[in-house]
Amino acid sequence: MTEENDGRLSFKEAVAYVMQKRQAAFCAMPVFGEVTDDEEQTAEGVRIFIIEYDGEGDWQLRFIAGPFFSNAYAAFEILAPEEVPDSVRELRFLPTRIDSHWYDEQVQILLQKLVQASGIQAQMPDYESMPMRHAEEQVVFPVNFIGRDNDEKTH
Repeated sequence: MTEENDGRLSFKEAVAYVMQKRQAAFCAMPVFGEVTDDEEQTAEGVRIFIIEYDGEGDWQLRFIAGPFFSNAYAAFEILAPEEVPDSVRELRFLPTRIDSHWYDEQVQILLQKLVQASGIQAQMPDYESMPMRHAEEQVVFPVNFIGRDNDEKTH
């Protein structure tokens, strides 16, 4: 299956899909901890980009990042179309649907629901059945977790 036929959409196609169908499209990028020689290294969290209809005739991009199995997000931002960085515009998105209640879930459950709603046949663990861990209110996630340098801004 070539990249063009894998069901994913370019950013521009994803925006057109969202505006036409009043649905959503998403892209997810795993976040790994320190790089080791371990070939079995697993992701510690994820960055999720969701293009969604804003309810007022336009679209917006929701950026969510966080560690797995925590109720705390490292980032939860809504960007207007003119604020979306070029690096995000180069990503490929899957059509899906979104329920606003999903944003209250841990990041891995949000991802699982987005994948299920996209209709692709992906092997996802049953995250909803796993025990939950909670971060203390004062917990701050390192800036590198959300993929930004200390001086770099979103736009």
